[in-house]
Amino acid sequence: MSDGNPYLHYVSSLARLAHDGKQFQLGGFPIPAHPPVASDAPKALIFSPHPDDECIIGGLALRLQREAGYRVVNVAVTQGSNKARQQGRWDELTQACRYLGFDLVQTVPGGLEKINPKTRGADPSHWATCVEVIARIVAEHQPAVVFFPHETDWNSSHIGTYHLLMDALGQQGPTFACHVVETEFWGAMSTPNLMVESSVQDLADMMAALSFHVEEVRRNPYHLLVPAWMQDNVRRGGEVVGGQGGAAPDVLFATIYRLRQWKDDALHHTFDGGRILSAATSPITLL
Repeated sequence: MSDGNPYLHYVSSLARLAHDGKQFQLGGFPIPAHPPVASDAPKALIFSPHPDDECIIGGLALRLQREAGYRVVNVAVTQGSNKARQQGRWDELTQACRYLGFDLVQTVPGGLEKINPKTRGADPSHWATCVEVIARIVAEHQPAVVFFPHETDWNSSHIGTYHLLMDALGQQGPTFACHVVETEFWGAMSTPNLMVESSVQDLADMMAALSFHVEEVRRNPYHLLVPAWMQDNVRRGGEVVGGQGGAAPDVLFATIYRLRQWKDDALHHTFDGGRILSAATSPITLL
C-alpha cells in the first residue's frame, strides 16, 4: 500500500522528528543577548494562568517585543496548585522569561490561589483580594496591551483568569484604556478575529523557552507539539478568522486571538471581520 505514496515519507519524517525531539536538551541553553528596551517603551502584559502559558500563546507578544520595541511583562497569576512545586516552577519560569527577554512579575509569594469561577461566586472576599492584586499591577504598569485567556478556555484557572482580569480592568476607572488580546489554548474561541503568524525563528525560540519548564515537559513533552498546534490554528483560522470559504492563507505557523479595546469601562471592537497578520507585516499595524 505504501508504494508510490509520498505521504508515507512525510508522516514518517514527522514521526522521526517527534521521536528525536524527546532526546533534545531541556532548558539550560545560553541566554541570548536581547536588544535594550527603551525606558518609555509601551508595555504588553501577559497574565498567565500557569507557568508555561507565556511560551505557548505568546507569539504576538514576542513579535511586539522584537518588531515594535515593546516591553513584554509576564505576570505569573498562579504558580500551579502543587505547593511543593511552586518554587520550582517559579525558578523554571524565571529562566524561560529570561530566554525570551520578557520581564517577570510575581503576584504574591507562591502565586494566587483558587483562581476559578467557583471561587468568584462562593468566596467573594478571597476573590476581591486577588482582584485587588491584579488591579494594582495594571495600575502600576499602565499597559498598552494585555493578554489573558478568553472566557471559555475550558481549564478552570484559565477561565478564572479571564474573570480576574475583567474585574481588575473594571477597577481602573473610565480614563484607562488599553488593547485586550484574548488567548486560547484548552478551548477554541467561537468568535476569534485575529490570526498571527510566527516565523520559524520565533517558534523555535518559544519552544526552547518552553523547555526551560523542565519538570513539566519531562513528564509530558508537549513542547514538541506546539508546531502541530500552530499548524492546526492555521487550518481553523483560515476559515474562522479569514472567512468561511476564503482562500487558504500562505502561513505555516500561527496563533489565534481575539483583539478588542478596553475603554470607557468596557470592551469594544476595533475592526470588523477578521485579520490575518503575516510575518511580513508589522504587528504595530494592529494597534
